[in-house]
Amino acid sequence: MPEGGVAESIVVKGNTRIETSTVLSYMVVQPGDSFNRDALNRSLKTLYATGLFRDVTFRREGSTLLVQLVENPIVNRIVFEGNHALKDAEIMKELNLRPRAVFSTQTIAADRQKILNMYAGRARYGATVTPQIIRLSHNRVDVIFNINEARQSLVKKIVFVGNHSFSEAALSNVVSSKESSWYRFFSSSDEYNPERVRYDAELMRRFYLHNGFVDFRMIDATGELSPDHKTFYITFTFKEGPRYRLGKIDVRSNIHHVTAKMMRPHIEVYKNQYYDGTAIQNNSTDMQDWLQGNGHPFAMVRTEIARNPEKKIVNLLYDIVEGPHVYVERLDVNGNTITRDSVIRRNLPVAEGDAYTPSTRKYARMALQDLGYFSSVSVDQNQGSAPDKVDLSANVTEKPTGEFSLGGGYSTDVGVLGNLALKQHNLLGTGVDAGFSGTVAYYEKQADLSLTDPYFLGRNFVAGADIYFVQNNYQTYQSYNEGQYGLSLRLGYAYNRYLSQSWTYTLVDRHVGNSYPHTEYPGFRDDVSSIYVLQSAGWSLLSQISTTLTYDRRDNRMNPHSGFMLSATGDFAGLGGDEKYARGKFTGAYYIPLDDITGSHSWTIQLKGGVGYMGDWGGRHSDRNIIDNFYLGGQNLRGFLQGGVGPRSGHIRGANGQWIPGYGGQEDLLGGRFMYTASAQLNFPLPMGDSFGISGRGFIDAGSLAGTRVRRHYTSQSQDGSLFTPINGNTFTPRVAGGLGVSWQSPFGLVNIDGAVPIHKERGDRVYPIRFGFGQQF
Repeated sequence: MPEGGVAESIVVKGNTRIETSTVLSYMVVQPGDSFNRDALNRSLKTLYATGLFRDVTFRREGSTLLVQLVENPIVNRIVFEGNHALKDAEIMKELNLRPRAVFSTQTIAADRQKILNMYAGRARYGATVTPQIIRLSHNRVDVIFNINEARQSLVKKIVFVGNHSFSEAALSNVVSSKESSWYRFFSSSDEYNPERVRYDAELMRRFYLHNGFVDFRMIDATGELSPDHKTFYITFTFKEGPRYRLGKIDVRSNIHHVTAKMMRPHIEVYKNQYYDGTAIQNNSTDMQDWLQGNGHPFAMVRTEIARNPEKKIVNLLYDIVEGPHVYVERLDVNGNTITRDSVIRRNLPVAEGDAYTPSTRKYARMALQDLGYFSSVSVDQNQGSAPDKVDLSANVTEKPTGEFSLGGGYSTDVGVLGNLALKQHNLLGTGVDAGFSGTVAYYEKQADLSLTDPYFLGRNFVAGADIYFVQNNYQTYQSYNEGQYGLSLRLGYAYNRYLSQSWTYTLVDRHVGNSYPHTEYPGFRDDVSSIYVLQSAGWSLLSQISTTLTYDRRDNRMNPHSGFMLSATGDFAGLGGDEKYARGKFTGAYYIPLDDITGSHSWTIQLKGGVGYMGDWGGRHSDRNIIDNFYLGGQNLRGFLQGGVGPRSGHIRGANGQWIPGYGGQEDLLGGRFMYTASAQLNFPLPMGDSFGISGRGFIDAGSLAGTRVRRHYTSQSQDGSLFTPINGNTFTPRVAGGLGVSWQSPFGLVNIDGAVPIHKERGDRVYPIRFGFGQQF
């Protein structure tokens, strides 16, 4: 186009949907401007850049600039063909192209790549996407994405280069990526994912630091696709370096009134042990939390190490310093469409005006996640109005908190079962937990209506109430059944992160029935009930107050791997009602991780023990119902029947001490006053167990139950020559059983199988070698 002269007018042709004024607004050249080549080129580029036009040409006619346009078509509809692993809605959500939007080849190319990336995220790297354009009348088009999903690109082989201290099998247990195998049909761990590979590199770094390799360095972590695009080979290349032990361990404090001696109890590492980066970081966090909770809100604990490569020793210093004094100026809550602001704020560990430390955001995010009300949580920090002030923003995305479930299963205790539950964990956004559950089993029926307020009266109180019904039919091994209709009121509070206490008041109307009374008629049935069962038959009212004090330092309450837990429970009955007793129980558990020995996080030693005693008050004529007694066996002493260890009534005898025909009687399990238990268990992984969600355990259980608790003993011949019933099994001699068990986190719920063989038992103890149970919501 010749330069020179002035474009007195600009004429636009070919535009049918887009206004001429809009076209002119995109152009650099305007009426009255000269025909400048640079301005014309820039005008051409800006019109193409809008994505509205498929073709643009400029032509000069005298002093007029003619702009000829070919508009891009409008998208009529978008269709996906061949997709099965991804739904249409999932793909559509990621695309820029939309129906009734302007079509452009650039947008199509970008969206095609997005679809390929989505399939890559599903380990389908061989997928192909071919856009097809169908032109319609009125300058419209249908866009069809023809998709060939291809098979998943699985991990064929994982290779470790540079390992000398740990075998490939040990390192394979560390990383989350797994080699493909036929039994991984329930898992996605064998699907290649670059993000997972980067995460695995971090897991390996933590593992080596946990085991003393301070100089560990990950050189490369790569995944290579095979030529046929079907499998991946993952290679981790690293340098282990020497293994260090801890040398001198010091504490240095720069805070007034904080001494090294005060901090020593928080240090759980010791001289000459292998350097453990995880334990050291945990000790540092515990110190910092303790300091910030005891009058030093800005205290920070840093760790410094000094290597001695020749002696392979690391000297460790915990340096306690005063951090910058920063305060929270403003705290905003965003995204809560259901949950009230007050519910979120009361669970945050910080409020406006509080001291702010680097760990505040972490604990705030954890607190909101633990509520279980949100699908995603983030806590953002922004500068406040001054250098010593920050603004925090808690951003949440609500998720459904209601549950409706039907369930089924089987248990050796209650037989075939079915259950129904309807729950709401965040009632009307108040944080109140309400629900109903019911179970119908072959040997048991129960229903429970519950309500729990986790922040009662706006305080650190957990308050709740339960109304329930229970019907147990013990007549497979007892000669009676039991029914309960009750109400319980609960109140609990936490002194700190580890120490908590709860109180419960219970009012229960109980019934012991279907017992078989004695008779003088000859030929009466042999399964006549024990006189001690008959003493408890009928209705009784229990009014009881209970309290439990718990100190919990376990690393995970659902699946503990380290730490300990102590619990003391006391029950007092007699605030009205028929029963008058005091009962106490103390239990403890200690978990020992075997990571250093096994190189795996799946090995744990679990030690548990308990002791309980109950005494009566109100005189010897007060009710002493056998259903209140301690019972031993089953879950708390595997290898024995539930309640099968301890005092039991013998067969009915006559005045001469001989069995009377027709009055043999069944041995009823009576329970007892005093019980102690002890258990040592080793939790371990099983071959291919990670893929199936199966873990194993070996255990030894011990315990005993003794001390009869009845209104009157009929254990010797009375002067009037009446029948009498001896009591057997009333001994403190420990019963011991050992066995193996497996747990399977199946798609249908948790399955537990325990097999145990009694190592030491008393004559008449009832054994039960196999315990099996499963059941879950579905």
